[in-house]
Amino acid sequence: MTPRRRNATLKDVATAAGVHASTVSRALSPDKRMLVNTETREHIEQVAKDLHYRPDKVASSLRRGRTNVIGVMVADLGNPFISPVLRGIENALTGRSVMQLVVESRDSSDRLARLCEALIDQRVDAIITTAARTGDRSTLRRVAEEVPVVIAVRDLPNLGVATVAHDDVLGGQLAARHLVDLGHTRLASLVGPDDVSSFRRRRRGFRDAAADAGLDVLEISDATVLPTVEEGRRLMELLLADHRHDMPSAVFVHNDPMAVGALDAARAAGLECPDDLSIVGYNNNALTAFLDPSLTTIHLPGYELGRLAADTVIGMLDEPGVVPYTVTLPPHLVARASTAPASS
Repeated sequence: MTPRRRNATLKDVATAAGVHASTVSRALSPDKRMLVNTETREHIEQVAKDLHYRPDKVASSLRRGRTNVIGVMVADLGNPFISPVLRGIENALTGRSVMQLVVESRDSSDRLARLCEALIDQRVDAIITTAARTGDRSTLRRVAEEVPVVIAVRDLPNLGVATVAHDDVLGGQLAARHLVDLGHTRLASLVGPDDVSSFRRRRRGFRDAAADAGLDVLEISDATVLPTVEEGRRLMELLLADHRHDMPSAVFVHNDPMAVGALDAARAAGLECPDDLSIVGYNNNALTAFLDPSLTTIHLPGYELGRLAADTVIGMLDEPGVVPYTVTLPPHLVARASTAPASS
């Protein structure tokens, strides 16, 4: 086996160039290179190139008190909505030569707590989490005392932590108004986990907008734990079993994976969407436009949210004294084939 070649060091470059190591350090530093005269600097750069010298960025960042790594915790890497959020974070950080270290809590508070400790042990500069649930308050409050924390997508009000989220109350209202405008008077709501702020707000917005139209909402919750396809299917089956003879004509499902399960359960029961039942999802995941029928849903600007979360965390690192603030992004309705006017 060929032994691994030792990386050239700054001292190796200095020896080969015939200058002091401090001169090499200045010549190869973007911030200090102008302190070295042009001829010497170009000579040092050529020697460094010939020796395949690579600066030790980890050691350099540690000297500055930064590792240039941000921990990013998500609840479920399998949720299509999280992809544009991560892309937004990545694109914003890459331009600043900062990397993200992505971990998955699997929507478990115990796992979230362990991962936070692991990220701190890895000396990340800060943590962005999209996985916060109500029970995570004490954990995130403790973590925020050690490193800057930004909560994204979901939020924990009055925690005193910077937050970048969506206006989910408005999103729920948009879903209800759309169905009311189509003439639906019998509405149901398949409810997401109650210990996640975004689902609570979608529920409240839908219910309030329906009440403004003089309508009640049949809510099917049954202690939802995870907002998955399987859970959407189970809740729709409960709705069908308990209300087959007084079925609502339209259903709001609190995220797109759950809506896919609800569509599947309705189809298995012999119901046609949207002829027998209109369905609205939430998030506008990438493939919802290609379902049969294509899914009417609430669009959330995931990419923009990711960029803002990254901008926020970098701002907190650059200005440690900044007061945590909340940014709220507006959603909008995307009407597709899964909703139609109520039949007589």
